[in-house]
Amino acid sequence: MTSTLQPTMTTETVKRPGRWLALGVLVLAVLLVAVDATVLGLATPYISEDLKPSGTQLLWIGDVYSFVIAGLLVSMGSLGDRIGRKRILLIGATAFGAISVFNAYATTPETMIVARALLGVAGATLMPATLALIRNLFHDPRERSLAVGIWGATASAGTAVGPIVGGFLLEHFWWGSVFLINLPVMAVLVLVGIKLLPESRTANPGPWDLASVMLSLVGMIGVVYAVKEAATHGFAWSALAAGLLGAAALYGFVRRQLTLPTPLLDMRLFRNRGFSGAVLADLLTILGLSGLVFFLSQYLQLVQGRRPFEAGLAELPAAIGAVVAGLIAGRVARRFSVRSVVSGGLAAIGLALAALTVLDQSTGYPLLGTALLVVGVGAGFSFTVTADVILSSVPKEQAGSASAVSETAYELGAALGIAALGSIVTGVYRDFTGPAGTPAAAHESLGGAVEAAAGMPAHSATAMLDAARTSFVDGLALAAGVGAAVLLAAAVAAWFLLRGQKLEDSATKHT
Repeated sequence: MTSTLQPTMTTETVKRPGRWLALGVLVLAVLLVAVDATVLGLATPYISEDLKPSGTQLLWIGDVYSFVIAGLLVSMGSLGDRIGRKRILLIGATAFGAISVFNAYATTPETMIVARALLGVAGATLMPATLALIRNLFHDPRERSLAVGIWGATASAGTAVGPIVGGFLLEHFWWGSVFLINLPVMAVLVLVGIKLLPESRTANPGPWDLASVMLSLVGMIGVVYAVKEAATHGFAWSALAAGLLGAAALYGFVRRQLTLPTPLLDMRLFRNRGFSGAVLADLLTILGLSGLVFFLSQYLQLVQGRRPFEAGLAELPAAIGAVVAGLIAGRVARRFSVRSVVSGGLAAIGLALAALTVLDQSTGYPLLGTALLVVGVGAGFSFTVTADVILSSVPKEQAGSASAVSETAYELGAALGIAALGSIVTGVYRDFTGPAGTPAAAHESLGGAVEAAAGMPAHSATAMLDAARTSFVDGLALAAGVGAAVLLAAAVAAWFLLRGQKLEDSATKHT
C-alpha cells in the first residue's frame, strides 16, 4: 500500500498546523446534513396539511433522500479520492444549499419527492468527504479519536439544533423556512473552507468507472425500494422485480470491483473483521432507530399536542447524551475495549426502545426524556467508536472509500428503517375504526386525520381523533419493540465481530 500514499509522513504532517480550525469547517458540513434530516420530521405535519400527500407519498418524502444518498455514497466517496476531497465537499455544499431552496418552495408531493432526491445527490458528496479529510488531517490516533468524537458530537448537536430552530421557524413562518436555514451554514462552510481546508486526493487513482457508478445506484435503490414496497403492500410482483434487479446489479458491482485494476470500492476492505463488524453495527443501529425517530415528532405534536418548538426541546436529551458520550468515547474504548463500548452502547439503546413499548397518549415526559437520554448516550458511544475503527483500519489513501461504506451503511439503515418500521406504524394506524362519516384521507396519515377533523361535527371529530391517535401510538409502540429487538441483536453481533479490536495508540500504522 505504501506506493500509493502521498508524501511520506513527517513530524510536521502528523501535527498539521491549523488542523483544528479545518475540523471546525468540516463539522459545519455535518451540521448541515444533521439539521436537514431532523427538521423534516418536525415539518411533516405541516407538509401533510399543505401538500396533502398520501401515506405512501409521505413515506417517500421521508426516505427518498436516503435511497438516493445510499446509492451514490460509494461513488461520490471514490470521486472525492480522485478529483480532491476538498473540491467535492465545496461543490456538494454549494449544491446542497441551492437545492434546499427547491425543497422550501415545493408545491406538490411529487415536486417535494424530486427535491428530496436531488438533495440526496448533493448530500452524498458531503459525509464521505468530511470523514476522509479528518483521516488525512489527523495522523495521531488519539487526536483523530477526539476529532471523530467532535465530528459525531456535531451531528448529534445538529439533531438538537434542528428541531429547536425548526420549531421556532414553524411557529413563526411557513414550513419551507426550515430548509432555508441551510443557506447561511452553507455560505460559511464554502467561504471559510476555501481558505482553511487542505486539498487531498489519492495519487494515481485510475479512472472513475461509470459502469460501477450505475450498478451501485441501481442496486441500492432497487433493493431498498423492494423492501419498502414489500413492507407496505406485501410481496407484489413489482417489489419482487425491483429486488431481483437490485440484487443482480449489486452482484455485478461486486464482480466488477474484483476485476478492475483500480476499483471504485476495494472489496478487500471487508476482509478486515473489525471494519465489517463496525459497518454492520452502524447499519443495524440506524435501522432500529430511524423508523421511531421519523414518527416521534408526530407523536409529540399530533398526539400529545405540543407546539413545534416544545417538541424540539423535548427531543434534546438524546442529543445531549450523544454529544457527551461522543467526546469521551475514544478514551473509554482505550480504557476498556472497543467491543464492550460498542456492544454496551447498542444494548443501552435496545433497552431504552423496549421501555418505549409502553407508550400511550398520556405518557409522561420523565419516561420519554430518560429513554431519549439513554438512546443518545448509547448512540454517541457506539457510532463514535465504530467510525474510529473504520477510519483506522484502512490506509489513508482509501479514506474516502472507507468513509463512504460507513455512511452507506448509515443511510441504507435509515432507508430500511423508515421503510420497514415506518410501514409497521402506518399499517397499524390505517386499521383504526372511526365513527360514521370518517373520510378516507383520515386513514392515510395522522396529519390527514387532524386536518379532516376540522370539517367534521365536534362529537364525531373527537371520537375519530381519539381512535386515530390510539391506533398511531399502538403502531409506534410495536415499531419500538421491533427496533429494540434489532438493537439487542446488533449488540450481540458486535460483541463477537469486534473481539480483539483495538484503537491505535501511535501513528505508525499504514505509514
